[in-house]
Amino acid sequence: MSSPLAPTGAPQARTDLRPAVTVLSGFWPTATFAVARALLADDPSLLLVRHDLTDVRDGKVRRVVRDHAGIVEDKTITLAHGCVSCTLREDVLPTLARLAATRPGRDLLLMLPEVVEPEAVADACAYCLVDGVPVTDLVRFDSYVTVVAAEHLLDGLANTDDLVTLGIAAAPDDDRALADVIARQIEYADTVVLWGRSRDGAYETGQVGVLLRRMAPWAGHVSAATERLVDVTALRNQLRHTNRHRPWTPGVLARGIEGFSIGVHEPLPDSGVVSALFRARRPFHPTRLHSTLETVTGEALRSRGHLWLASQPETVVAWEFAGGALTLRTLDRWLVGLPPERWTEASDQRRFAADLDWDPYYGDRHTHLVFIGLGLDPVETHRLLTDCLLTDSELADGEAGWRAYPDPFADHFPPVPPSAGPPVVPSAEAPVVPTAGPLEPGSISRGNEPQ
Repeated sequence: MSSPLAPTGAPQARTDLRPAVTVLSGFWPTATFAVARALLADDPSLLLVRHDLTDVRDGKVRRVVRDHAGIVEDKTITLAHGCVSCTLREDVLPTLARLAATRPGRDLLLMLPEVVEPEAVADACAYCLVDGVPVTDLVRFDSYVTVVAAEHLLDGLANTDDLVTLGIAAAPDDDRALADVIARQIEYADTVVLWGRSRDGAYETGQVGVLLRRMAPWAGHVSAATERLVDVTALRNQLRHTNRHRPWTPGVLARGIEGFSIGVHEPLPDSGVVSALFRARRPFHPTRLHSTLETVTGEALRSRGHLWLASQPETVVAWEFAGGALTLRTLDRWLVGLPPERWTEASDQRRFAADLDWDPYYGDRHTHLVFIGLGLDPVETHRLLTDCLLTDSELADGEAGWRAYPDPFADHFPPVPPSAGPPVVPSAEAPVVPTAGPLEPGSISRGNEPQ
């Protein structure tokens, strides 16, 4: 099978005259900026756009534009409201549009601040207008690239701190966990760059590479800076003008119900890394599932997906675990609970996926989870979760009986009443179900902030 990074054919003449935007994200800015510098060195016409959010809560953001020769623009702007979404809407996307108009023929490299998730940029592009014109009419978002520092990834995914505790929250109400941010940056990427080497040697560097491929099996993967010299031409060929971004691809938590893969089943360890998928048509018993949360997530570095809870049979429950805490949120409604005329509220892709997997009794309801970790036991994980499913006698109770089950999750996310429309998917401020006995915090080094 060919590599996702391999050329797909002979070079084609470029007919799209919009400047191509490559979006760089990553929690460790020293590594991310090193990739940016390499791309600038390869192409003198490339422009790098960066925003410093240090003072964003005071309504001030510093914007720096540079090329291979140095700084082109350096300006501090004042926003009406100090938040990441306002920065994207009021300056980041307008700056890309302005540079496309005033400096035609020059591609753009957008380096995101370390706490910004690339999906937020993609979401803003879906509705943001610049002078009444969709930003995607003015620039072409070619690919989203996430850079990972090899020496810090394992510590980052095991860290239990939130951004507020670390003093790097993007807003006063930004209660995201550090591990969640790192995982989402990796999982949304079209290409993941593993930068540098682990301080513990070649084995751990290889282990980190396997872990990244398990976390984002749909992405292209590049390893760089393992030697003293970096081949900037090769890096450019792997990261720019790949046309890998597909804006219609759903976010990671919605991938499963839209019919996309949420992970790979690799139960045999590769450098100690295991990825185990769990699928079931029966719903979970809420009490039994709640009682096993600590055990079933204890060996995981990352877990994600969606589930069906018997006590809330209309609700698709999103499941996301990282950094020792499990986040549950209302993702959507199961289509089986909607009248046929309301199926048009779902995407074509989701309706197609539901039709393919439709069950005469369960409809489109099911559970689909993935667990990724070091030394994780896939057999024990499967057994623990299977024991939480309804038994034959409990299934016979029917939905009326299921709704009467004691539900320890009821206070953690809102159920969807039968008469309600599709819920609005919450933002990052989703309720968290902490697991007992949290993971030991890892040490985090973010490196020196480049200018």
